[in-house]
Amino acid sequence: MAGIVKKRLGEILVDAGLITKEDLEKALEIQRKTKGSLGQILVDMGLVTKDQVMKALSSQLGVSYISLDDYIIDPEAITYVPRELAKKYMLVPIGKDGDKLIIAMAHPWDVRAIDHIRSITGMPTRTVIASEDEIKRIIDQYYGTNVSNSFEDVVREIGEDYQNEEDVEVNRLREMAEETPVVKFVNLLLARAIQERASDIHIEPRKNIVRVRYRIDGILRDMFDSSKELHPAVVSRIKILGGMDIAERRLPQDGRYVTGVGNREVDLRISSLPTIYGEKIVIRLLDKSAALLTLEELGYSKDNYDRFKELIKKPYGIILVTGPTGSGKTTSLYSAIQVLNTPERNIITVEDPVEYEIEGINQVQVNPKIDLRFSTALRSILRQDPDIILIGEIRDLETARIAIQAALTGHLVLSTLHTNDAASALTRLVEMGVEPFMVASSVLGIIAQRLVRKICPRCKYEYEPTDDVKLEFKELGLIKDSENFKLSKGKGCSYCNNTGFRGRTVVGEILVMDDKIRAMVLEKKSSDVIKEYAKREKGMITLREDAMRKVLEAVTSFDEALRVVS
Repeated sequence: MAGIVKKRLGEILVDAGLITKEDLEKALEIQRKTKGSLGQILVDMGLVTKDQVMKALSSQLGVSYISLDDYIIDPEAITYVPRELAKKYMLVPIGKDGDKLIIAMAHPWDVRAIDHIRSITGMPTRTVIASEDEIKRIIDQYYGTNVSNSFEDVVREIGEDYQNEEDVEVNRLREMAEETPVVKFVNLLLARAIQERASDIHIEPRKNIVRVRYRIDGILRDMFDSSKELHPAVVSRIKILGGMDIAERRLPQDGRYVTGVGNREVDLRISSLPTIYGEKIVIRLLDKSAALLTLEELGYSKDNYDRFKELIKKPYGIILVTGPTGSGKTTSLYSAIQVLNTPERNIITVEDPVEYEIEGINQVQVNPKIDLRFSTALRSILRQDPDIILIGEIRDLETARIAIQAALTGHLVLSTLHTNDAASALTRLVEMGVEPFMVASSVLGIIAQRLVRKICPRCKYEYEPTDDVKLEFKELGLIKDSENFKLSKGKGCSYCNNTGFRGRTVVGEILVMDDKIRAMVLEKKSSDVIKEYAKREKGMITLREDAMRKVLEAVTSFDEALRVVS
């Protein structure tokens, strides 16, 4: 395999115009110190995307590159290679080409791995290169996990000798929570959630059953119903993991637990809430091993991406990301921070909670129990000589004033706010009690965003839109009156759990401040007036327009776009 290497990876990327020779020298210097992968170092520096590195490696090694997200895996091919070897060599068989077994590998230069696979399968192989993250996902998806594969089997193993919740004593609850079937059930609950890419698990007691739901791609989905008798033991097990009081079943509690599921480290944020039928549990899953998205990978349109990049180049001022809960605001801020994270800058964050740990960043966790709130943490941060400050959320007037004061005194501040669109963030700050002249002087721009589900690539099909749907695009100026076009949607398949969607991307509008908008803020003009000016004079793309553009590009469906931006 080594004989086919014609150029080094760095040279290929330079020749392709993706990086400069100076960029390569900096990356090689880092590699000499850290002994890390050059491709990953370039990605971490924000110079290239993982996709670009994979394509360059493909050219370097003379093997084809494929995206497993878009590839239909042959289930029979999977059976040729045991799970242990797939994980050991980071490869997965994906199909057959005549008598050859097609092997997707993260390290296709590993001749020993290829020889081993050939010897155990007795078949010649054809190797292709794929990303390690995608290969890990396929291994988890097709080989399953090490825990039992059936909730029903576990429930059957537990039996029916559990009592009703109100009758269970604390000591018995503790014993039940440590019993093998209950431990297995909770492990399976977590493993399946990770495998299904769930962000939250809901365990909801009803009158006669317990309903379990996963939030996947922002939508809650029913997974299964469980026996009511099992509920006390499962809740106790989860509360013990989270360091919560299992004897207290009348008051809400919060807990936290870090666990490993497969080869992933997962941070669990646990919340219990007493209901008339027992304690409802919600578990937020933060996959700490998941790679943070770069700014390029968020999915912004080119116009919005360029505006975002220009905003974060400013030396001081405040940049706000707005939208409802679950709209990806924190992810966007983390992506911006990765671009800004250089050795000459002191970056400090104050978050609730700290979702991902970033090397080189000073991250502060809010703790209301000891009165460490956003406002109190911010006062201390300003005495730490920061260049850039990230505030998880502006929740009150005190935090808003300190953040804006920091922006006015030479710091770049990034934060989030709950408003429906970009222009509303300006009037929201004034309504909170911030003086209009401080808002006008400090705010650089506002990014309003939502997350839309992407059409599943495996069951996507085209259809002719109705006249009413066509009118929507004509009114937005996205098509001409006489223009014919087709839209796309997903039929539903096993890959997307019959939803027609797989994954999410961002839609947004970015309002960049200018003197006219500052004057409007000082005059306390309405958000509608500011928005209309930004659209007419600044060329701002609205949330609705951006969503409909993604519909035309067959990224998402028309109904999904309407659901998110109506």
